[in-house]
Amino acid sequence: NISDFMQLASIDIPQLRDAPIVQRMPSEYRDKDSTFEAIKAGDILLHHPFHAFDAVLDLINEAANDPDVLAIKQTLYRVGPNSLIVKALAEAAGNGKLVTALVELKARFDEENNIIWAKELERAGVHVVYGFPNLKTHCKSLLIIRREGKEIRRYVHIGTGNYNPVTSKLYTDMGLLTCDEDLAADTSELFNYLTGFSKQTKWRKLLIAPVSLRTGFLEAIEKEIALAQESKTGHIIAKMNSLVDPEMIKALYRASQAGIKVQLNIRGICCLRPGLEGLSENISVHSIVGRFLEHSRVFYFKHAGENNIYIGSADWMPRNLDRRIEAIAPVENPKLKRKIMQILDVLLRDNVKTRVLQSDGEYIYKKRTRGQRKLNAQERLLELSVRRL
Repeated sequence: NISDFMQLASIDIPQLRDAPIVQRMPSEYRDKDSTFEAIKAGDILLHHPFHAFDAVLDLINEAANDPDVLAIKQTLYRVGPNSLIVKALAEAAGNGKLVTALVELKARFDEENNIIWAKELERAGVHVVYGFPNLKTHCKSLLIIRREGKEIRRYVHIGTGNYNPVTSKLYTDMGLLTCDEDLAADTSELFNYLTGFSKQTKWRKLLIAPVSLRTGFLEAIEKEIALAQESKTGHIIAKMNSLVDPEMIKALYRASQAGIKVQLNIRGICCLRPGLEGLSENISVHSIVGRFLEHSRVFYFKHAGENNIYIGSADWMPRNLDRRIEAIAPVENPKLKRKIMQILDVLLRDNVKTRVLQSDGEYIYKKRTRGQRKLNAQERLLELSVRRL
């Protein structure tokens, strides 16, 4: 099995290994007495592995020991061995919190591990649910309900990757920390839906598969097409692991035919053919395979200057759009939008690890012009994160 070669990565030969990365906590955490105070001051964007996973773990640990926290609800897909997340949830239950964990037993290769964790959580007094038999729960969501004076405030984390401190050092992922009332209400309804207490079909801001995610993205593309027909300009950027869904691909073809610039950053499988005259000449497809596994899902629609940005757990594949529970959240804070656009810009300018998909299906390395400086996007983002320390 080729996976056996993963053992080589654990061999301690410093001269043959990358230098350890310097992870940091988000700047918004500084000078704050609590993570709740930091989130209440404004939405926070996490970008792993450049941000430490401790930013999420600290929030859950604080919630577990905060007497004002009433409840914690979390989805668990791949948590890894010796999970500090599981231990924090168990501690919270022991401290009298109402703790609910949605454990996905159908997570490929993690079935046995997740059964073990589910049993441990149940023994600790956590309310463990397993979702739907015919739908895999793939969304990455955390909800914390806290009493603040005479009010009840809800804190939310929505991510593109698993609650796993090991992979958070190896994969690039994003997470949104917020106490936005609409996103919090949607996330609360999502957990009601997952635990069987709701048949929710309408959402304020979240796009949820298999209910509203496909239609939400199709509507966003069609809106961009309509605006482009008026202004003759438009722009779509989509970053994901795989692009397979025929309906989404056809929508992107229509966008290209309307003159919209479509830039796709697809690490894995891409069934779209770019660069075909009259069909997809305005579409480019880049794939970055570097030190970190590109895992974040990010979607940008220009929308006549509105610059709508979404992040979440779903690729554009039939299984994600139709046969899984997925959650995609809008990023509305202007500062965070700028951060994400800067990240996307660096990724799209990479000329070291990027391969460009040709119309015949072949990938070739992106060519540098004479005198053009090398730009390794992951190294550049790591440099920028260190500078901000």
